[in-house]
Parts: sequence; structure tokens; C-alpha cells
Amino acid sequence: MAVTADIWRTWRGPRAVMRGFLAQGPREDRALAFLFLGCLLLFVAQLPRLVRVAEGLEAAPGQEAAALSQLAAYAFFGSVLVLPLMFYLLAAFSHLVARALGGQGSWFGARLALFWALLASAPLALLYGLVRGFIGPGPQAALVGVGWCVAFGVIWLLSLIEAERP
Repeated sequence: MAVTADIWRTWRGPRAVMRGFLAQGPREDRALAFLFLGCLLLFVAQLPRLVRVAEGLEAAPGQEAAALSQLAAYAFFGSVLVLPLMFYLLAAFSHLVARALGGQGSWFGARLALFWALLASAPLALLYGLVRGFIGPGPQAALVGVGWCVAFGVIWLLSLIEAERP
């Protein structure tokens, strides 16, 4: 099934989608693809805001605007090279917490739950990027940002519960 269809199904029933992924066995290639695609989409979501910063619309007083290529390079480095390492650490920590609370899943299940939550919530991250790029900071961006964080958290929690259940 296409990843986009799985994302759509996740918004209606995240545990069922995670159950299907886990039934396919430990496929580290799939988890890694979810992670890198999610991180790449987070990079793309930052680009509209970076354009505003490069044009000086969101620069701090007394600070000159940086070039867009420089900002994009830093964002790419952070999103695609550093962020995946942080997500691996976060997945390991979540598995340890789940194990302490009685979870019986695997390290792979915890990674898959987190990486899938990142990719499944990416449409709201892209919307957040558009709002920040077109409208700028404000209550609209805050509302979409909170919605994205809540969606990510709920999908991750429900997926992790499914991955850690006996």
C-alpha cells in the first residue's frame, strides 16, 4: 500500500496501521525510510520561513539578514543529518520508559512507532511551514504548530502502545 494511504489511515486509526507494520516483521529499511522521509519533509517545511528570514522580515533588530542558501544549508544539516540521530536516541529512551511501565515490545517497535509518527504528522508540519512563510509568526502559526505537536504526540503514543503491548 502507498505511504500516503497509510498516512491517511493513521489519522483515523493509528494503532491498526502500526499493527499492520509490525505484522510485516522487523524491517529496518522501512523504519529508516520513514525517518529520513519525515526529516526531509521537516526540512521542506522550514523553507518558507527561511525565505522570510533571508528577506529580513523576521530578523532581530540590529541584525542583518543571512543568505537563503546559508540558512537552507544549516537547516538541511540539522534536519537530515542531526535530527535522525536525535530521533534514534528518543526512540531508545521511549522504549526504556515503556519497558519500565510494563511494555514488552522490541527496540525496533519503539523506533518504528516514533519514525512513523514523524512521517504521519508531516502534513501538518508542511501546513505549519506554509503558515509561517505566508503569514509569519502569530496566533495562526501558533495554533497550527500546537495542532501539529498534538497530532505527533497522539500518533506516537498510540503507536508506541501498540508496539509495546504483549
